[in-house]
Order: sequence, then structure tokens, then C-alpha cells
Amino acid sequence: MLTSFHSRCFMRPRGILLALTSVFLLTSSASVLGQKKSDPKKEEVKKQQDAKKKEDPKDKARSRALEDASKALKKWIDEDVAYVITNEERATWKNLKTDEERESFIESFWLRRDPTPDTIDNEFKDDHYERIAYSNEHFASGIPGWKTDRGRIYIMYGKPDEIESHPSGGTYDRPIEEGGGTTSTFPFEIWRYRYIEGIGNEVLLEFVDPSMSGEYRMTIDPSEKDALLHVPGAGLTWYEQFYGVDKAERLNRDGASVGNPLGNTSRVNPFDRLQLMADIFKPPEIKYKDLEAVITTRLSYNVLPFNWRTDFVRVTEDTVLTPVTLLLQNKDLAWQEQDGVHSFTGHVLIKVTGVNGRPAPGGTVEDNIELKIPDSLFKQQLEGVSLYQKVIPLRPGLYKIDIVIKDVNSGNVGVINHNLPVPRFPDEKLTVSSLILADRVESLPPSQVGSGAFILGGNKVRPSVNGEFKKDREKELNLWFQVYNLKLDEATKKPSATVEMIFTKNNQEVKKIVEQSSELSNAAAQMTVIKTLPLSDFEPGQYSVQVKITDNLTKDVMLAKDNFTIR
Repeated sequence: MLTSFHSRCFMRPRGILLALTSVFLLTSSASVLGQKKSDPKKEEVKKQQDAKKKEDPKDKARSRALEDASKALKKWIDEDVAYVITNEERATWKNLKTDEERESFIESFWLRRDPTPDTIDNEFKDDHYERIAYSNEHFASGIPGWKTDRGRIYIMYGKPDEIESHPSGGTYDRPIEEGGGTTSTFPFEIWRYRYIEGIGNEVLLEFVDPSMSGEYRMTIDPSEKDALLHVPGAGLTWYEQFYGVDKAERLNRDGASVGNPLGNTSRVNPFDRLQLMADIFKPPEIKYKDLEAVITTRLSYNVLPFNWRTDFVRVTEDTVLTPVTLLLQNKDLAWQEQDGVHSFTGHVLIKVTGVNGRPAPGGTVEDNIELKIPDSLFKQQLEGVSLYQKVIPLRPGLYKIDIVIKDVNSGNVGVINHNLPVPRFPDEKLTVSSLILADRVESLPPSQVGSGAFILGGNKVRPSVNGEFKKDREKELNLWFQVYNLKLDEATKKPSATVEMIFTKNNQEVKKIVEQSSELSNAAAQMTVIKTLPLSDFEPGQYSVQVKITDNLTKDVMLAKDNFTIR
């Protein structure tokens, strides 16, 4: 029985070996089956890794460039303009969705601050980045100079008019308004600005380096620079010396302050200094902000009436000069008289935006209008008009134009909102500029040819904004236009074109002028046509003028038309 029990409970060595071999084979089979049933997620990751390895180096470079551009845009808002951007602009920036929108915003941001928008240079932008560079060079102290208090003030307001510098601290005789007496100080500086717009005159800003590390912090407490402030019996003010006042009375739960100075001035008045601290760190006000609000809120009133017109002159196929001309009736303006001179001051804002709502590059203009009339001529000119013009280069396309004019003396505001389709003047196709009916056209000397108000090429052209000509005021009517892409004769290298100008009244022809390009001194593929007519040739009434240009070499024909009134 014992032998039988033993044989049942314990296997022989051969049986044990067979059992272990079976278990190993089963485990191996299960492992192989598990490997064959791969994880889909792991396969997807592997595919992405393989795709990255096969990615075109050019695509990688392009991706890195886009990533760097996005970082640069973020750096612009957080670093470049952190101190000068307004809260409203920052909120607008946060709502922008694409880098293209952000780039357009940046362009508009600098343009709104450009003191001379009709020139290539933007002095505000140039000064801003020069100030950042100066701050990083002179105010760095463990952190970049632009991040320090001195750097921030320098970037916002520029170089102070005076700097009282104590780079090593030491013995200091307090001025009377700080309590008088002698003490020892930490390194400190006092910056003086004679005037800061929006803050006032004689602005004094104090910076202290209590850690002796080179990092100066702006302070509103004159006693913060006092190195002996917490040393009993040392560095007493005159008041403390003469009256035996305990120096500890200077201390209160809000910190240290000078006690009972001799003469309470705004330099130590806590309320004034708190207000200064609040004001000094505000972003500078944007010029003409009130006019921008008129556009953004879509106010529809026109207390200050004015007329306007736009014309289009080709530069290239992709660039069109767009003169925007405004006409104000002098009698509608509020004039101020001083020393025998009547003056008017106005603010004007012109804003051109695309159909997507983004400002057109170079399409925002902010400017002043200054008019002066001597007293001897005031009554006469009060019945006249005043013109303002800004030439804006635009790409062909459909835009919206907003124009706001504010009379500073009266507060009256005039508003215009209108569509602005800018035509394309394609290469190799006969086209013509706007017909400009002008009360004055003058040839300019070579030294004055260029860009500016009323300047088109080599001429100064003052358009009639409302198309009205008064016989008692003007003596002549001028017609100015340009013709583009006339074909040149291979032999003569000159065009052959016929220009017809037909004037009608009540659909009846009253005058016709025909000229050949050979009769024009400036005949070329692009030519300027100027025709001057005496107003005595026209009776009062409403007229139309049609210009027909025929290229005799290609037989192409181009028509243009405009209306005017003789009074």
C-alpha cells in the first residue's frame, strides 16, 4: 500500500520533464499569438514616426520658419510693445485668429502712431526700438534692461531732461520737502521730465537700488533710499532733531514714510505720488482715439458736413494711387480770432478696410487740418471752401472707406462710410485713369516732383470735389487724365492715338475737341493729357464730358465719363 501511494503522488523524472516542456510550448505559443495581434495605437505611432523620417527637408524648414514666426508674433505683444499697447488693442489682439491678421494688426498699430504717415519713415517706431536697445545696454542687472523700472520709463517717455545720479549712495542732505537733515543712502537716481503729455509739468521719478545689485526700483516713498532708516538715532530729520521726536514714529503699518516734512509739496504728498505712479505706467494715449471710436461704434450723424471724392491713378498693375480729397465750406467751421488772425483746427481720420474688415496696408491716415485767414480777408473767404487731400497707395480690390472730421473748436463731427472699389490697370491693356476735373493744374519744377497732397507725377492737380465751377470765382476748367499701355510704332517708337473730348448739355453736344497723340509733347506708351478751357465757353447748367481714346495701331478703344456744373 505504501508503495502504491508513493507511485501515485510523485511523478517519475521523465514525467516531470514532459510536463514542463508542454507548459513552455503553450506559453511560447500564447506569446507569439499576442505579438501577432498588435496594438493599433502603437502601429499609428510607428507610422507617424516613419512619416517624420521621410519628411522633405524643405517641409521641415518651412514648418520651423512658421513656428519661429508665430513665436516672434507672441514676443511682439509680450515684449516689444508691452508698455505702449493699450488695453483695447490688447483685447483686439487676443481675438485675432491667424498670423496674417496679426501681421496686419502690427502694421496698423505702428501706422496709428506714425507722426508723419505721408513719409516712408515711422519716427515713433524707430525711436521705440532705439529706446529698447538703449535700455538693454544701460539698465540690465540680472534681467534684461527693458524689464527694469528704469527701462520701462525710458521706453515709454524717452531720455529724461535731467538725471540726478548717486551710483554709490553715501552721505545725503535731504531737501526741505523731505524733512531736511543728513543721512546715508543706497544708490538712487532722480529723473526729471519738464513735461509729459497727459501727466503734467516737472515730473520727478525716483529709482532706488536697496539691494546694491544694480537693479533700481521706482518708488513713491522718498525714505526708501535711506540706508539708516531702521538705525535708531541716526539719519534724523530736522524735525526729529529740534523737537526730540522718536524716529520710530516714522514707521507705520503701511511702511516707512518721512514724517512731517517742512513744506508739504506734491513731491512727497502721498496722494499725488500714488496718482503719479498710477498715471506713469499707463500706455500713452493714441492720437485721435475719439475719431477711431466714431468709426468702430458706427455712429451715423453728420453735424459737420463735408464733400469728398476719390480718384485712381496707375503706378503698376498691383499698385494704384488713390487721392482722397475733402472739401469743407468755410462758413460751416468754427473759427477763433487772435491777434487779427482767424484760425481753424480740425482732426481727420481716414480708414480704408478690406471686405474682411482688416485695415488695408497704408490705408489708415490720422492728421491735423490747420487753416488761418487774416482779418482783412475773413469775410470774403468765409464764403469760400477749403480742401484737404491725402494720397493713399492701394492694391486693386473692393474696400470700405470711413472718413471722420472733427472741428476741435466746436466739437462738431462729420462722418462718411462708403464702398471703395479700386480698379486694376492691367499690363498690356489700354486703360485710362480717373478723369479729374480741376480748378487748377500746375506744372511742377523737377525738384518738387514726387508724392504729396495734390501732386500727381509732374503736376499739381487741385480737383473740383463736388464738380462745381463758379464763373465769379474761377476763370477756367481743367481736365487731367492719363492713358496707359498705348502700342508703340516699331519704326517711330511712338504711339498713334486719337483723343476725343465731347461736352454735352441736356444730351446735346456743345463742344468737341479732337487731338492726335503726335500733337502731344509727352506722347508715349503712357501719356498725360491736360486740357484747359475758359469758363466763358460754357453757359450755366449741368454738363457731361466723355473722353474717347482710340489706339490707331491696335484699334482698341477706351471710354471715360464725368459730370460737372457751371454756376
